[in-house]
Amino acid sequence: MSIDDYRPTFAVGAVYDLKAEDLLRQGIHAILVDLDNTLIAWNNPDGTQEVRAWLDEMTMADISVVVISNNSHSRVERAVAHFGVDFVSRAMKPFARGINAAIERYGFNRDEVVMVGDQLMTDIRASHRAGIRSVLVKPLVRTDAWNTQFNRWRERRVWAKLEEKYGKIEYQKGI
Repeated sequence: MSIDDYRPTFAVGAVYDLKAEDLLRQGIHAILVDLDNTLIAWNNPDGTQEVRAWLDEMTMADISVVVISNNSHSRVERAVAHFGVDFVSRAMKPFARGINAAIERYGFNRDEVVMVGDQLMTDIRASHRAGIRSVLVKPLVRTDAWNTQFNRWRERRVWAKLEEKYGKIEYQKGI
């Protein structure tokens, strides 16, 4: 394992900072997106108007969006039901299983896919294992579900090593 396995390709403030024209310019036609604290706050399953508008923008630009979550099928299904997006549950991130399942299900070209998430330890690491680009976003809320808190502790150590090697990670307003 190398510290490079945790380095995101891009870093943006929030998922809705990803604009369709920028994604298309980068050759991205499919977005795999984490659910909790990336697409929606883990404690607000209904999401926001900004997320709804972002999903509509992606649909209009013919960019596929698939949720990739470690949560149970019923939890993810309930959370995305009113968004009209498909999902892979029990993705087993940091392993590539869920990402590979989505790529195979839809026939995506790995060069045209990006994984968006709020955690270096799961989302970014899984994207590297799957051989696709990644986008790190700031968590939507400062609190985490109990099972994420351990990852955040480990993540702080990895973050420090990344910044020691590459300098401070700056979140952009787009890619």
